[in-house]
Amino acid sequence: MRVLILGGTGFLGRALAGRLQEAGYEVIVLSRRPELARLPPSVQATRWDGRTPTGWAHLVDGAFALINLAGESIGQRWTAAIKQRIRESRLNAGRAVVEAIAAARTKPQVLLQASAVGYYGPRGDERLTEEDPPGNDFLARLAVDWEASTQPVEAMGVRRVILRTGLVLERDGGALARLLPPFRLFVGGPLGNGRQGWSWIHRADWVEAVKFLMERPDAHGPYNLTAPQPVSNAEFSRILGRVLGRPAWLPVPALALRLVFGEGADFLLTGQFVLPRRLLEAGFPFRYPDLESALRAILG
Repeated sequence: MRVLILGGTGFLGRALAGRLQEAGYEVIVLSRRPELARLPPSVQATRWDGRTPTGWAHLVDGAFALINLAGESIGQRWTAAIKQRIRESRLNAGRAVVEAIAAARTKPQVLLQASAVGYYGPRGDERLTEEDPPGNDFLARLAVDWEASTQPVEAMGVRRVILRTGLVLERDGGALARLLPPFRLFVGGPLGNGRQGWSWIHRADWVEAVKFLMERPDAHGPYNLTAPQPVSNAEFSRILGRVLGRPAWLPVPALALRLVFGEGADFLLTGQFVLPRRLLEAGFPFRYPDLESALRAILG
C-alpha cells in the first residue's frame, strides 16, 4: 500500500518514512530538493514546489494514505515576513493536498494532517484535552487555519486525522538537540520562570502513534500526540540535568530569549499541559510515558 509523506525529509518525516517502509508500505516522500533528502533505503523521493500538486498528483490516485507534515520551521527569529512564510507554507501545502485528492479517481483512505499543541494557546496550569477550545495567539490561530486547510477532503469521503503534536524528543533534532549543549557545559537551566507547560513525546512513540492512527479505521478528528505526563519547563530541566549528571540551576532570562528569537520566544516561554486523552482511550501503548525513561532511552 502506498503512503505519501509531504514534509518527509525533516526530523519527524525521515523517522516515520523509515518505520512505514519497514512495515511493508511503499513510501514516497515529497520534497522540494529530493536530491538532498537523507532517507532510509527503498524510500522514494519526488520533487514538488511546496505549493501545488504538479508532478505528484497522479501518485495520490489509489494511495492508501497521505501524511501532511509540510511547513516551515517555527524555531527561528520571527519577523512579519517570517511569520507570513510560516503561515503560507502550511496553507499552501494543505491546498495542494485538497487539490490532489479532488483529482484522484480512487481517493486515499486516510489523510493525516499535522498540527501542534500550540492550538490551545498559553493556558497556565490547565490540563487540556482534545475537547478544549483553541487559544488566540499567533501559534493558536496558525494551528486552527493549518487544520482547516485540509478539511474539504472529508466531504470527499476521506477519513481525516489531525495530529496535534507536542515537543518531540530525540537527540538528532528538535528542542532536545538545542538544550543538550548548554547542559553538557554545566550552564543548563529553566527558560524564563520555568512554570510553562512542556507537553513532550519521545519520537519513537510519535512515529508509532501516527502509524497506529493511520491503520485504525475508526480514528478520525484531532488527537494530542503527547506523552501522558506533561511537565513544567523547570521540571524538564531538573530531570534532564539528573539524567546527564549535570546541574540545572542557571535559568535563561526571558529577555535573552526575546533578543535571540523576537516574538518567536513565545514558543519557549509559554506552553500548555496537554493530555493524550483520545490516544489513550483508543488503546495506544506508550513505550515512554514518563520523561525520565524517555530521556534515559535517548541519552543512554
